[in-house]
Amino acid sequence: MYRLTEYDYYKPRSLEEALKLLDKLGDARVLAGGTDLILDMKTGRYKPRSVVDIGGLKELRYIIDTGEALRIGALTTIQELVDSPIVRSKTPLLWEAATRFAYWQIRNMATIGGNLCNASPAADMAPPLLVYDAVVKAASLSGERYIPIGDFFLGPRLVSLGRSELLVEVIVPYKSLEKYGSAYAKIGRRRGHDISVVAAATAIRVEDGLIADARVALNSIAPIPVRARSVEKYLVGRRPCIEVFREASKLVSSDVSPITDVRAPAEYRLHVAMVLVEDLLLESYKRAFRGGQE
Repeated sequence: MYRLTEYDYYKPRSLEEALKLLDKLGDARVLAGGTDLILDMKTGRYKPRSVVDIGGLKELRYIIDTGEALRIGALTTIQELVDSPIVRSKTPLLWEAATRFAYWQIRNMATIGGNLCNASPAADMAPPLLVYDAVVKAASLSGERYIPIGDFFLGPRLVSLGRSELLVEVIVPYKSLEKYGSAYAKIGRRRGHDISVVAAATAIRVEDGLIADARVALNSIAPIPVRARSVEKYLVGRRPCIEVFREASKLVSSDVSPITDVRAPAEYRLHVAMVLVEDLLLESYKRAFRGGQE
């Protein structure tokens, strides 16, 4: 039977108060939506001395379009991403990933910041954010710093935040991808709504009949969500066609290190990843050829 251990509970009323608490407390965990942390505490994965509940900080719950990027507050829920016409039109990959994130009840609790800070290899928000070259903003009493999403994940359950730092914002530059076609898909054991076996996001820009740029990102296929750099490098400068996409997808094996777990064996994960990347590259090209995302 799962049972929570005793801990000190704090509920700050402002970001400044939250940062002061994190700076003061030694062994503390941050509670946002709680969809991961509460379960981890019940199973004994984490036994923090203190929990800092930031769920009520409305100042970290927003979606702002700057004309070049979306600035998304860390406490913005996944359902708010789904419901946002700005997210759907400006960052369609992020919107597609959000629509496939668990079920409505979980999406109304889970936050974009929590999903990233949990640092699961299967983090649903990671592949689209990697494709967009997103940046996260961290804050502490010492000031703010900006971390490229590719540098944010250090390992399973490990991120590049200091003990007293808090992720406060996700910045998603979309302007540079406006001439790309993009696509996202997630493979799960139950209609894709549970933890992914593999998920991938791709984007392609075609100029003068050749692939000028390609971006491919996956989760659940390595210790951290990854960009498939070998696939991207192979594609640039080639004429887009099914044969090229198939050969490129085979290079996924150079960029990942799948494991066997209760959800899928490593061999299956790798096979699915290659098939998924091939299909998504083709769909991205179709969308690029038709002039954008559908």
